[in-house]
Amino acid sequence: QVHLVESGGGLVQPGASLRLSCVPFGLIVSDLEVAWFRQAPGEQREFVAAVRWNGVDTYYDDSIKDRFGISKNNAKNVVSLQMSELTPDDTAIYYCAAKKDYGGPRNSDEYDYWGQGTQVTVSS
Repeated sequence: QVHLVESGGGLVQPGASLRLSCVPFGLIVSDLEVAWFRQAPGEQREFVAAVRWNGVDTYYDDSIKDRFGISKNNAKNVVSLQMSELTPDDTAIYYCAAKKDYGGPRNSDEYDYWGQGTQVTVSS
């Protein structure tokens, strides 16, 4: 059965870093376009970052592009989101999403597979 599993979330202080991982089961990362979205309490789900199937083309929301980095490791079949200089505004559930078809990387409706999410809490 195809599913995505996220890990790496946790409670950190402002200014800290975290590395989230997304592992697709039943899928191969090199065949996928993968994105991270997040949803804060009481807010809509929003786009964070995406990486094309080639692992080279990446996209970021303007609010995080200087602090977050998305990457693919085809050998390990994992997509990572490296987050630095975290602030309380980054507190949210972070979701990994994947699709096989080329399309708009920022549109959540285009993604076919979703993980259950991992909680990131930034608080002093």
